[in-house]
This record gives sequence, C-alpha cells and structure tokens, in this order.
Amino acid sequence: MLKRKDFLRLSYSGKRVGNKYFTALYLKSEKDKQRLGITASKKVGNAVVRNRMKRLVRECFRLNKEELKKIIDINVIVRKNSAYLTTKEVFSALEDLFKKVVSDCDN
Repeated sequence: MLKRKDFLRLSYSGKRVGNKYFTALYLKSEKDKQRLGITASKKVGNAVVRNRMKRLVRECFRLNKEELKKIIDINVIVRKNSAYLTTKEVFSALEDLFKKVVSDCDN
C-alpha cells in the first residue's frame, strides 16, 4: 500500500491486533490481491534501524503469504521496543501476529 487514503481507511475501519513488538491493522481488500503497508516512526530509531525493520517485515510477509489466505490489506506498525531484536525474534513475533490476524479473520 502506498496511498494515504488506504492507510486512513485501515486506521478508521480496520480491525486491530497486536503483540509486544508490532501492531497490525487489517481489513478486506478493495483490490484483488494482498497488500502490505509498514509504519515505522522516528521513535523506532534512526533511518538504518527503521529500514532494517521494514525489510524484515516485508520478508516475513512474503514467506507467510500463503498463511494469509484471505485477500486483505494489512498495515504493520513497528513499535519502538522491537528495534533491538534479532532477526529470529522479529520473525517469531511477526508470525505470531499473522496467526492472530488469520484466526480473527476466520471468526
């Protein structure tokens, strides 16, 4: 997702799940494909840290795309305490978050 209106639509009418390190806003997509948005504010860290977190979120989303079977828009918000996690810890936290999204979509 790139457009501001898509992020606003998610923040106003999307569902929210989260854990200690990430929050996800999601909603059924208006398009015919899954879309990912990532929000990492300056509170997370400097540009190097924020870009690392965004790369890791994108990669974890790519690896778990089949698990997210529903056609959804999802915005992952990176929290500031996630900046110092190892790659394995980030993937574990994101996989847990995606499982929560899938279980909430099934209900």
